[in-house]
Amino acid sequence: MTIILNLRSASSGEAKSCISRAAKMIRSGGIVVFPTETVYGIGANAFDAKACLKIYKIKGRARDNPLIVHVSSMSMANKVGTIPKRYSSIISSVWPAPLTVIVKAKSSIPKIVTGGLNTVAIRMPDNKVALDLIRQSGVPIAAPSANISKKPSSTSAAHAKKYFNGKVDAIIDYGPSRLGIESTVISLSDFSLLRPGSYTMKQIEMAFGRRAKIADENIGVAEKPRSPGTKYRHYSPDKPLFLFTGDINSLQAITRGISGKFTFIGSDESSKIMRGSAGSVIRLGSRKRPAEIAHNLFGALIALDSCKSEFAIIECFSEAGMGLAIMNRIRKACSNKCFSSQKGLEALLKR
Repeated sequence: MTIILNLRSASSGEAKSCISRAAKMIRSGGIVVFPTETVYGIGANAFDAKACLKIYKIKGRARDNPLIVHVSSMSMANKVGTIPKRYSSIISSVWPAPLTVIVKAKSSIPKIVTGGLNTVAIRMPDNKVALDLIRQSGVPIAAPSANISKKPSSTSAAHAKKYFNGKVDAIIDYGPSRLGIESTVISLSDFSLLRPGSYTMKQIEMAFGRRAKIADENIGVAEKPRSPGTKYRHYSPDKPLFLFTGDINSLQAITRGISGKFTFIGSDESSKIMRGSAGSVIRLGSRKRPAEIAHNLFGALIALDSCKSEFAIIECFSEAGMGLAIMNRIRKACSNKCFSSQKGLEALLKR
């Protein structure tokens, strides 16, 4: 049985009691879904190999796909991995934030958490409930995104309940995630970007005084992933999803013969153009507000499977700022199935 701990309207005393209850589950080897500023996570005691193995089994996750270890302090982070001295003060000033760093793992961290590597992914979430849960648990919490492997990440407790009701010990409901896109991951050994996320390249450069190079993992070609979400198909709805890379004004003509058969997912601006041409439209927000697009993306992908359409078409966005992370998630969600012409779409539909 899964206990739903509702903190959205809880008093401070009730919230403290709920978090204390969830923390006890973590210490006892249980699995708890909890909110962060990025997406919801499915967590276990990072020092408990048996508990962490449950996460892989529940999610259907490949065991060479590392977990991110969430901490509540720099002292806790130093018990998990070795943060290079040259970066320690910078990270201390940046955290809590949607930024994950890859460092050398301490022997205290089980190999199941690191995907068999000698490195570990660590971050300090910028979310009061998450930090309180970690502090009261007294241990770091290993937690990938709360979704079934390859499916869109949960940005609400309702999403997590669809995936995990009856499979985890508790789900903490703290309302919608603030950001909606997972954390940025950088490797400190070669200062490379392994996964773009809510913490932008510009923010990295401003904090660290240098640009991060883009690693192979960022485009999903690594044989042995150093970071979560870089090797396997991710974020995919059940319905086929195609990325349109052309001029949005030409999409009506391209899809004229199949109107009503597809759902269009896009910005408010493009949705106005496609209304009446698509069977249904899911709006992500204004193109002028990338943070809004990011916030709504996973929810839109989850909502797609409730539509009556046969497939979906999603539009392209600028890769400036947070757009890099948005397009990374979209390309993975559609498995790079892209088109810009009628012939291109016809070829995809014949597959």
